[in-house]
Amino acid sequence: MRLATFLTRVEQSGGLRPEIAQRAAQATLRTLAERITGGEARDIALFLPRELRPLLEETPEQAEGFDLDEFLRRVAKRAGVDEETALRHARAVFAALGDAVTPGELHDMVAQLPRDYEPLLASARVGRRRAMEADDLAGRVAELGGLDREAAARALDAVLETLAVRLSAGEVEDLAGELPGTVRPTLRRGLAERRAATAMTADEFVGRVAARERVDRDVAERHVRTVFAVLREALSEAEWEDLEAQLSHDYEPLLALGAR
Repeated sequence: MRLATFLTRVEQSGGLRPEIAQRAAQATLRTLAERITGGEARDIALFLPRELRPLLEETPEQAEGFDLDEFLRRVAKRAGVDEETALRHARAVFAALGDAVTPGELHDMVAQLPRDYEPLLASARVGRRRAMEADDLAGRVAELGGLDREAAARALDAVLETLAVRLSAGEVEDLAGELPGTVRPTLRRGLAERRAATAMTADEFVGRVAARERVDRDVAERHVRTVFAVLREALSEAEWEDLEAQLSHDYEPLLALGAR
């Protein structure tokens, strides 16, 4: 991304003048570099305009563990504004990061930031995503579906594998970029079943999940609803919308937020 494009996004998101947007970007990125590890900061820098990369590259390897309030104090001091204005500036910069950085790399950044950073993460369109390890993804399925962990893991695998058969290869790759790495083999197994998206109704989808899990259809349908609810939490809003767009209208009852 070019510098002018990045700064225009900051301007538009925050309603800022060009010179203010540049100060906001510098203050926020330098503070972000202090809050995440040096390796992650350098990874994010690769997606940014070359003029801004030193702000993230020239940083210690060890992350400082400060909260959002301290983050905003540092941004405010660097930008010469009050903390309320610093929040608006930081959110504008995170919105630009959401455009510039790939979903997978944003996911890695989210994993290093605590929950109180939600106002900034939401601006980057990753606020709804839970930074989950694979067992946490299955654990959330267990929590929502009232299942033990082993049953939740089987349900998660069955739905993801079937979903990888149903979606286009490009969309499956996008999902793999946002979900924990250890579920990617499951997605690849689904991809191996076909070379193009396989049209299937919602009823056929549930039937395939039932066969994979070796459970009856009513149980499989509950599991599908639960896994989709967890995916809705785990994925960015843009990625969830892309997933929905590839599914026909008869999937709507399965995609309704929350397990039934």
